[in-house]
Amino acid sequence: MSDSVLTTAIEQSREGHDTWRSERAAAVTGPTGNLALVETRWFGAGETVDVEAEQASAPEGVTVTSLARRSLSTGEAEYGLRRWDANSAAIRAFNGISAFAFNPGWVIAASFTPVSADRTVPFEHIRDNGGTRELVVPGDITFTLNDVDYRFAAFDDGGVLLLVFGDATNGAEGADATYGAGRFLFVERPDGGSDAEAGTVILDFNRAFVPPCGFSAQYNCPMPPAQNRFALPVHAGEKQVLFAEGFDLYAA
Repeated sequence: MSDSVLTTAIEQSREGHDTWRSERAAAVTGPTGNLALVETRWFGAGETVDVEAEQASAPEGVTVTSLARRSLSTGEAEYGLRRWDANSAAIRAFNGISAFAFNPGWVIAASFTPVSADRTVPFEHIRDNGGTRELVVPGDITFTLNDVDYRFAAFDDGGVLLLVFGDATNGAEGADATYGAGRFLFVERPDGGSDAEAGTVILDFNRAFVPPCGFSAQYNCPMPPAQNRFALPVHAGEKQVLFAEGFDLYAA
């Protein structure tokens, strides 16, 4: 990547930073935003979900959606539902998302190298009691920072590359502490390429964000695998979700 392309990416990120912060606040407080999720319920083997019936009986302001996963023990398909409340306790208690000031040093050019379509990486999830789920990883993201070579794995999230990473700020003490379980980052391709071909990607850690499980205890977020961890602190992106004094996310 030429210096001019990286410079352009940095300036575009800087110019759009305040807008991105506003859009994030609007998204998480929406009727099906992260803060609105009040229930995730899984059904037994062979049971299905009648979402239309559940929605018909739901009170005003509540949205019901379905979801599916594979059982960790049997590999069989499991089905469940989620309830989203546009007037949830978490939305009412929400006081914003703290974040670092824009940091141009954390806009990084990296290389994406595709791998076999059947390659997966085991990701531990917050609510799986140490179990792991195999997620498809379309390729490797490699870059050098402070003379250290990194090889990160971003998984496919509905056609978009999502990087789950950790760093020295996770769960630390003080003003620079970030969400303890790590943060997420969507990976953009400035060259218009697809995930089936090698090319340059931009890792803009100013857009690193608190995962959904930081907004609702009803999510089961993946945690950073060992290869996706920085030893140094990443002073860029979102830090913590802020709630009114006395609000307990896990009791809501």
